[in-house]
Amino acid sequence: MSETTTEQGISTAIITDAGRVLMIRRREREGKLLWAFPGGGIEEGETPEQAAVRETAEEVDLEVKAIKPLGERVHPQTGRHMSYVACEVVAGEARVADEEELAEIAWIRLEEISTYVPWGLFGPVQEYLDGALA
Repeated sequence: MSETTTEQGISTAIITDAGRVLMIRRREREGKLLWAFPGGGIEEGETPEQAAVRETAEEVDLEVKAIKPLGERVHPQTGRHMSYVACEVVAGEARVADEEELAEIAWIRLEEISTYVPWGLFGPVQEYLDGALA
């Protein structure tokens, strides 16, 4: 899978289920960002896939399995190095588990994404969702 370094930045989980993708609304805006995918900092010794799975459990109390990496970039809104990981639900029901960090969650249909992320998604993430949510 991915090489492990201590400077990989943020890993996000792109979780699809029943024709929708899971998004979270953070309590604090990060740049222009308010709605995002579950995720957080990659810890020392973790791969982006492991971080996406761990952060999902911590933030929304959902057990997921990493399916495949979707790509990496420096986020144009935050300047942070981002890794995107496609995940599928293994067990649980998504809820706000980290109340200090999150305000709410939403399962979003493909046609609703632009309402939550008006400037568009990272190309490889959009392509994956176009196929997974069609």
